[in-house]
Amino acid sequence: MTDGAGRAISLMVAGRRIAARLWGQIGAGPTIVLLHEGLGSISMWRDFPQALAQVTGCAVFAYDRIGYGQSDIGTLPWPLDYMTIEALEVLPAILQAAGIERVILVGHSDGASIALIHAGGMQNFGLRGLVLIAPHLFVEDVSIKSIEAVREAFRSGDLRARLARHHDDPDHAFWGWNGAWLDSGFRDWRIDGYVPTVRVPILAIQGDADEYGTPAQLAPLEQDAYCPVDVQLVAGARHAPHLSHRAEILALVAPFVARICRMESV
Repeated sequence: MTDGAGRAISLMVAGRRIAARLWGQIGAGPTIVLLHEGLGSISMWRDFPQALAQVTGCAVFAYDRIGYGQSDIGTLPWPLDYMTIEALEVLPAILQAAGIERVILVGHSDGASIALIHAGGMQNFGLRGLVLIAPHLFVEDVSIKSIEAVREAFRSGDLRARLARHHDDPDHAFWGWNGAWLDSGFRDWRIDGYVPTVRVPILAIQGDADEYGTPAQLAPLEQDAYCPVDVQLVAGARHAPHLSHRAEILALVAPFVARICRMESV
């Protein structure tokens, strides 16, 4: 059995400490690397990493991005290309520091966008596949309205107190993300141009009741990808289907990972 809490790891990347956890042992097969959402952290994956390790037989690695969880903080305001910086500069350094050579990226929300940019924006010969949960490929009005509502909940509701359970500095985590998304210059942000250069299989998952994006976010994956793409809409799920519909998501991810592992053994 895999330890539910995982094994705590501390990495140094570009002079900053990165908090991470590992379920299982990094070995010959691919390691699943989890990339959290815009307000996420290792702890906000809940028991999903342990369950993922159990159903796939793969090691699962998760880390707190700079400014999140128990990792060191960065500098506010965040640059509007913060996801590109994470995907092409920080993530490769973290994989190297952790000794992860073959990887399946599983990203949620911002984390899914980071995974897509990484796959389409650089050559990582160890990358084996992508699982994109509620990815953002461009900015929609529904996203901005929901993020504006979250800003009010942080200012006047209990959101800050709830985030403080997961982040050493909840203000930095929140305003870094929220400030970038609500910057007027961010309305033109889009990453669908990376889709045609992805060369690994993609499993894309979104709830059909997602309050942060519509199924239009997945259309470029179906229309423009040259790699195998499996798009799945989860009925009744909102922005975090891996939490609200965990069994259904695991049932989608497990065979996807198994196919990749079979290809590894050929």
